[in-house]
Amino acid sequence: MPSPLRRSLLLALLTLFLVPSLAHAAGAVRPTFDLTTPSGAPFPSDLFTDPDPSQLTGRQVDLPKPNCAVRPSDCADVDVLNELDGFNLQPRISIPFTGEIDPSSVSSANVFLVRLPDGAVTGINQIIWEPETDTLHVESDQLLDQHTRYLLVITNGIRDAEGSQIISGMRRVQPFGFSFFNRRYLAELNEALANSLPSGVSRGTVVAASLFTTLSATALLEQVRTQVKASTPAAASFLLGPGGSRTVFSLADVTSIVFNRQVRTAATPTAPAFSPSALPTPALSLYAGSVGTIAFGAFSSPDYETPAKVIPAVGSKTGVPTVQGVNRVQFNLFLPTGTAPAGGWPVAIFGHGFGDNMHSSPYVVASSMARRGIATIAINVVGHGGGELGTLTVSRAGGAPVTLSAGGRGIDQDANGAIDSTEGVNAAPPKTLVGSRDGLRQTVIDLMQLVREIEVGMDVDGNGTSDLDAARISYFGQSFGGIYGTKFLAIEPNVRLGVPNVPGGAIIEIVRLSPIFRPLLWLGLVGRTPQLANLPGLFAFDENIPLRNQPPLVNTVPGSGPIQELIENTEWASQSGNPVAYAPHLRKAPLAGVPQKSIILQFARGDQTVPNPTTSAIIRAGDLQGQTTLFRNDLAYAANPAFPKNPHTFLTRIAGVAPPVIQVALAAQEQIALFFASRGTIVIDPDGPGPLFETPMVGPPPEDLAYIP
Repeated sequence: MPSPLRRSLLLALLTLFLVPSLAHAAGAVRPTFDLTTPSGAPFPSDLFTDPDPSQLTGRQVDLPKPNCAVRPSDCADVDVLNELDGFNLQPRISIPFTGEIDPSSVSSANVFLVRLPDGAVTGINQIIWEPETDTLHVESDQLLDQHTRYLLVITNGIRDAEGSQIISGMRRVQPFGFSFFNRRYLAELNEALANSLPSGVSRGTVVAASLFTTLSATALLEQVRTQVKASTPAAASFLLGPGGSRTVFSLADVTSIVFNRQVRTAATPTAPAFSPSALPTPALSLYAGSVGTIAFGAFSSPDYETPAKVIPAVGSKTGVPTVQGVNRVQFNLFLPTGTAPAGGWPVAIFGHGFGDNMHSSPYVVASSMARRGIATIAINVVGHGGGELGTLTVSRAGGAPVTLSAGGRGIDQDANGAIDSTEGVNAAPPKTLVGSRDGLRQTVIDLMQLVREIEVGMDVDGNGTSDLDAARISYFGQSFGGIYGTKFLAIEPNVRLGVPNVPGGAIIEIVRLSPIFRPLLWLGLVGRTPQLANLPGLFAFDENIPLRNQPPLVNTVPGSGPIQELIENTEWASQSGNPVAYAPHLRKAPLAGVPQKSIILQFARGDQTVPNPTTSAIIRAGDLQGQTTLFRNDLAYAANPAFPKNPHTFLTRIAGVAPPVIQVALAAQEQIALFFASRGTIVIDPDGPGPLFETPMVGPPPEDLAYIP
């Protein structure tokens, strides 16, 4: 241990090193640099981490807690964040000042990030000045690399409210209470400022800075993938009928299928336990004679979630994820008519959307795939498909009806007796901040296990040979299916082709921007202690966050600051389940052992369910402009009001709509089918040379909402 005198001298030297040679002006505005609290200096900062050699980052987040008796919800959130090995990949950066600044003077020229050690610079966006706390909030302009260190730099190019140059805040470093780690942090910060500033930025212009390390987003799924690939599972079963009878049916023999979805744990005088509905089997003949066989199967998949629907954190470098149990995952499989090619049918996995299930949208796309010689297979997302007691009843022309389990994965998580359409995909309190992160990751795990099942052989008809070609597995998914599908495509090496349809991220950004989902955020706000809804009335709140590329915003909305912080923390906690974090690994930077993927990303202008800025975040992060197809619903609606104002389900909307709407759905499906059938070599414009589709999208990704009023 150094003596008190040596320690004081060291701190004094570090302070001097950090201070630019700039005369201090009494009363001038400066950034604050109190390193004892996250709100006292530029944040994020590695000061609020602990060393951890089990992590790829070498550290683990260690945020201080507020008064848990007064702010229990915030305390629970900190517990979740403190399990992470770094900071948000697209962080909200907070810079406190001693007084008012001119927000219009803030730009990427005077606030920016430097990637270490190579010096690549990232600017800022979505600038907010909060006069109540004299704090500047900005967001990094682009997604940052995972488990990478960054230097945040603030220069004197910022002006105060009077137009004067701000001065250095680092001169105000206080020597008391510094631990060894804090001293090391200051030394590393000084070294970065000495060696990593970009050309044209002098040390004397820097008025504040921080060092922080981004979290590892993909590590856990990569660790699980190693375990899944090392296993040899038992073959999938198609014996789900009474007495273990085979549940494989010729479509020509099926007259109807009724889905008796479990919606309650028990019936009440006013609410039945089950809700019956006829499945859309006619859609399997959109192209007559395309689908020949419907098969219902099941396989066992390792479950890494606890009963609270959380995957326990492990070290991103050396951790070993632990299987918590086994899921019996059912699937629907649609085979084309005719004789399978040698090696079996090429197969496309279809991922359904939020609130949907495998007994709905997969039926709508299977005919287009079968027409091109491709089988379609689908599972339920975690928490979807109703309760486990739901059934399917297959009525046949040539035999008695067959009743089997419907494979529901919903649970009564809140113990109110009802099983909602998505109940069980989100984490339970107190891990509320986790949201759907781990439900999505578990769904990706189930899809990886499904790939293994196809690889070991799927004998559908029981003749001893595999009916699916393990060398030709592709993936497409709609909405939620595009979201977890983006992650799946980035992680799974043996699925080379993919089409995410109307994906977006982060989930919290979808929720806050979508008029469909925004009430869910309000429910979350009023459910906190203390509650955060800042406007009176049902579903009313104002977070006051600008869209990208808008002028700086002066935030004068009372109560919006805590909502902004919650949104940031939710995105931060969810990054390992955010498709934006996986998008770079599709093509421009594939993960180790995973080949570059051939993809088409389909989306629609003015989508009100997954708003365009959230899809654009994926496109920007993955450099996917050349791989996008944009459906111009704005042009379609202007020409024909029969098109819906919300184009979110343009891929599957075929029931109860005008013929032009059906034609758009089939055209988008045909683009996917030909892409898969050609092994990724053919990418058609769905209505080429018509005006409704752009393949690829023209111009940069849209950052506005473009909702049709």
